[in-house]
Amino acid sequence: MTASDTYVRFASVALPSADGCGTSSVVALGCVLVVIGAYCFCPSAFAQTSDSRTAEEPTKSWTATTDLKSDDVGPQRIPVSIIESHSQNGNRTLDKRSVEIRGTDGHFERFQDVERETLTVDASTVRTTMRTLHRDVNGMKALVQVTEEEKHILPGDGANIVRVTYNPDVNGRLQPVQREIVETKKIGKDLEETNTTVMLPNVNGGLAPAFKTHEVRKRSANNTIESQKTTLLPDGAGNWQVNEVRQATTRQEATNRTSEEHISRLDSEGKLGEVSHVVSQESESTSGEKRSLVETYSIDVPGATRDGKLHLIERKSSAEHSSSTGERATEQRVEQTNPGNPGSGLRVSVLVEGRMVPGPSGEQSTVTIRARDSNGKFGIVAVDTTNADRIPTIEVQQTHAEKPQ
Repeated sequence: MTASDTYVRFASVALPSADGCGTSSVVALGCVLVVIGAYCFCPSAFAQTSDSRTAEEPTKSWTATTDLKSDDVGPQRIPVSIIESHSQNGNRTLDKRSVEIRGTDGHFERFQDVERETLTVDASTVRTTMRTLHRDVNGMKALVQVTEEEKHILPGDGANIVRVTYNPDVNGRLQPVQREIVETKKIGKDLEETNTTVMLPNVNGGLAPAFKTHEVRKRSANNTIESQKTTLLPDGAGNWQVNEVRQATTRQEATNRTSEEHISRLDSEGKLGEVSHVVSQESESTSGEKRSLVETYSIDVPGATRDGKLHLIERKSSAEHSSSTGERATEQRVEQTNPGNPGSGLRVSVLVEGRMVPGPSGEQSTVTIRARDSNGKFGIVAVDTTNADRIPTIEVQQTHAEKPQ
């Protein structure tokens, strides 16, 4: 990759402005985040970014334009443009993301800029700086947050990460508002632990430890990974008390992957009790068809009082099909408890359909999201159409052991 290699991604989306999404910049940004969340809900095949490039493939310029419509929900929409760019010069990488909102005069105005600069100091040290800037009423840039991270790779597959976030005070001077220290090391054969400490502002104006996590991961026979993550909070007397415990088990058999996670939290009586249980299944057929199923059980059922038992409150299922021509189609459905009648079981609340069609001049992707309204009827929440003149078709797939738990 040379210094001149860059790629740019342009996305133009239309957001509802009626019923809760006003014309002010702050409210508009909230709507942007909602749409981004809905877009990320869709299968990853339709949300490719620079991370999907292969190491052998040089960075090339490409442009993608995304139009989002939501006519069933609100005909009045706020036009928004999202521009992403990436460039690399030697050991320095710069990623930019800008949000533009069309103003009352019909012109697009820059609202937010996020810049992420990564510097590879040497084979064991990487520094990353992220800056977030907003535009004031006069269109001038104002720095609102800076996050600095330094990562050191240690011998024996260990790592230390220090991440500090700064916000400007009333005089514009940057002040630390969060400090996070992450230490990972091997403590035995096929055994690894990670200790994390998060520090937040205290009454004295400095930073003090607010919570800690301790995670142990063990790789067992038959491609099984077991982990336990404990979260500790200060009890006010200078001691640390266990507040939450997450126990997870993941098994890999050929192209099938199953995982279970049990979450226990401290109750009002100071006792740990299981509050959630998540079961996940992933499979891939010899023809390349991918399917997944995630079921969530909880002691909290919308519209019902606790009875001390775990109940199935949500089921997410998805399927992805690919053709010999490179076309991909995905389907996803979310079933949830009806708060108005929690005893009736699950009902479909969200439907997502996606399709990507490659062509000689690029790829076209369409994602349609439908949701059930208060009357029980399905309406289109968003229709997201993307036209790209260049999107890498070869994806880097993480091994199941590398996927985050």
